[in-house]
Amino acid sequence: MSMQFDPNVHAKRLTSEVDEFSPILSSLHRRMQRDKLVQSTTYELRNFLQVDRVVVYYFYTQWEGRVTFESLSDEKFSIFGSTGPDQCFNNEYAALYLAGRVRAIADIQNEPIEDCHRDFLRYLQVKANLVVPILTANGLWGLLIAHQCQGSRSWSESEVELMQAGALALAEAPSIKIDLQPD
Repeated sequence: MSMQFDPNVHAKRLTSEVDEFSPILSSLHRRMQRDKLVQSTTYELRNFLQVDRVVVYYFYTQWEGRVTFESLSDEKFSIFGSTGPDQCFNNEYAALYLAGRVRAIADIQNEPIEDCHRDFLRYLQVKANLVVPILTANGLWGLLIAHQCQGSRSWSESEVELMQAGALALAEAPSIKIDLQPD
């Protein structure tokens, strides 16, 4: 039996996490806003791919994370501060991304994914997405994600390779190389 994504539980979790991790996440966001490499990489990826948004998702504790930076085609697509559905992302998925997994979904309606994942993507108004890991010397730092919100989309090999190159560049960004884990 697969779990369901519940937006109400998600909103409560988001609110409770804000207090605990707010100083760390605020510091990271400020650093990323000043980090020219983060800005240019996400902006150029979004423009080249012609997607609605490219986001940087940071794991602030084991497999719980938040969107800490985004490049948008329109402000209406903002999901800044969004957290993932904790019941969907677990050690199994983390291990796959740690090993370099890339996930390209052309149409969330037709992709064989967990119901909670599909519901979460719908909640974010995603129709298609492309996810690559941001790997640092410390392991899986986060995810670089391209979202298409206005329709389905097939991802080409060159687009996947470009996202992977973007994730490699981001892993070297000053704001990402800094260890922000709580003591």
